[in-house]
Amino acid sequence: MTQVTEHGGGVWSIKVPIPDNPLGHTLVHVLDTDRGPVLVDTGWDDPDAWDTLVAGVAAVGVDIAGIHGVVITHHHPDHHGLSGQVREASGAWIAMHAADTAIVRRTRESEPGTWLSYLAAKLAAVGAPEEHLAPLRAARTGGRMRTLPGLRAALPDREIVPGELLDLAGRRLRAIWTPGHTPGHVCLHLEEDHPAGLPGRGRLFSGDHLLPGISPHIGLYEDPDDATVTDPLGDYLDSLERIGRLGVAEVLPAHQHPFADAAGRVGELLDHHEERLTGLLALLATPLTPWQLAERMEWNRPWEQIPYGSRNIAVSEAEAHVRRLVKLGRAEAVPGSGPVTYVAV
Repeated sequence: MTQVTEHGGGVWSIKVPIPDNPLGHTLVHVLDTDRGPVLVDTGWDDPDAWDTLVAGVAAVGVDIAGIHGVVITHHHPDHHGLSGQVREASGAWIAMHAADTAIVRRTRESEPGTWLSYLAAKLAAVGAPEEHLAPLRAARTGGRMRTLPGLRAALPDREIVPGELLDLAGRRLRAIWTPGHTPGHVCLHLEEDHPAGLPGRGRLFSGDHLLPGISPHIGLYEDPDDATVTDPLGDYLDSLERIGRLGVAEVLPAHQHPFADAAGRVGELLDHHEERLTGLLALLATPLTPWQLAERMEWNRPWEQIPYGSRNIAVSEAEAHVRRLVKLGRAEAVPGSGPVTYVAV
């Protein structure tokens, strides 16, 4: 059954399924403009997801061939995955922040072996055990991974410039750069009166930056060719505060459901990360590698039940939190340790 919700003022959302994922679906938003409908995100590259998107657009009264443009909040496959098929069907332009467009381009140009070597070396440096590294090395030498995932997603042809209004006829949609979940994540502020008269400054398409019931993954920005010491968690917390000051009437996120009181939710997330950092400091009373730290952190299930690929994501999140503690002067790397260990100061 097609799941389409009308939000008023020429805005709809379509629940596009994500295969084998506890999130369940991506909320793809349709925004009517004077030049035709524009999508905010597209959903996962999957036949069922494509059929759901096409049916959802039809339920709004538009053929998929009539899509005018696509605005992508960030490059992850549950948001950008179907953009190539939308472009093939409609000729739509596709817009993304330059930092995430660079990731899409790099994915297209990278040799899978280069990525596997980078990932294996990186995990070894933070204390991953040999049994975790062995499958990566086997895939590298065996050539099993001939292409990286996400290659059917389109290379964007327009740049989303932070602070500027997007070129949408008859609408006021302003881009707000909110790095953290990805380097180029953007929220989109619809600077128009709320159709139901809710108090506040318009509506916010928040992507994964601000969700009503979960905290988005914040891990390291991964680039085999860039040695810059980034601070994704610091970026995310700064971005949250910026969104909290907007005073929007309603948030239209990419997962779960719409909600009001963005500032209240921002406060909850800021408190959550402060509590997590405090908890990690307690763990770092004894020197630990990022892998050992991830093993001891609280996740949605015990460590031994976390699948192989999800452990990589968990370790990246542990690294992002440790990097924040180091930047704040609350932890430091133990000199000469290898794999690197960190300790509270």
